[in-house]
Amino acid sequence: MRLLLVEDDEMLGQAIRDHLVAHGHAADWTRRLDDADAAQLAVAYDAMLLDLNLPDGRGMEFLKRLRRRGDTTPVIIVTAMDQLTMRIEGLNAGADDYLVKPFDLGELLARVGAVGRRYAGNPNPLIVVGPLELDPPHKLATVNGRKLDLSAREWAVLERLAQHPGTLVSRMQLEEALFGFGDEIESNAVEVYVSRLRKKLDAGVIHTVRGLGYRLAPQ
Repeated sequence: MRLLLVEDDEMLGQAIRDHLVAHGHAADWTRRLDDADAAQLAVAYDAMLLDLNLPDGRGMEFLKRLRRRGDTTPVIIVTAMDQLTMRIEGLNAGADDYLVKPFDLGELLARVGAVGRRYAGNPNPLIVVGPLELDPPHKLATVNGRKLDLSAREWAVLERLAQHPGTLVSRMQLEEALFGFGDEIESNAVEVYVSRLRKKLDAGVIHTVRGLGYRLAPQ
């Protein structure tokens, strides 16, 4: 998933971003709402993690502006403000979840996954495409019952393809799932990870549409 983290606390922001990346997500981290707004307009994020108190304004008002302009990106509020009234205001403003600091990073990952599944229209934590089965919460993948040994970025590519079985996924969409702002992207990075996946999957699982992208279509 490509995620946007809006958090001004340096230590916490770094810890969250590193944890997300270590678990196969691409994560962009901004410390101000104006930077978050620019990023949100430039990238189609799978979800946003939003603090409420930022140097240049209130996250709650930012969320309301997003919803007023029709932005449907899933938003999880992450804040130290644990009053019931704030939780209610956040959810009424359009947040999909509300997580109070301090929190366990594993719980944050689980909530990100749950929100992503709801928006994808599949609340089931398992993704099954033919003989391929993915368990996103535990980052496990099997094909015909055989466990696959995947790197974090191989997982990211396979998960993005499996979320849209039979549908063309462009190279740019795969790059967005792999890399955040500032990451160095080699020109053939997507091809390299697709090639590695093909060696681990059964033949013909990933189809190339030359010049356009890739399609997951297990027989």
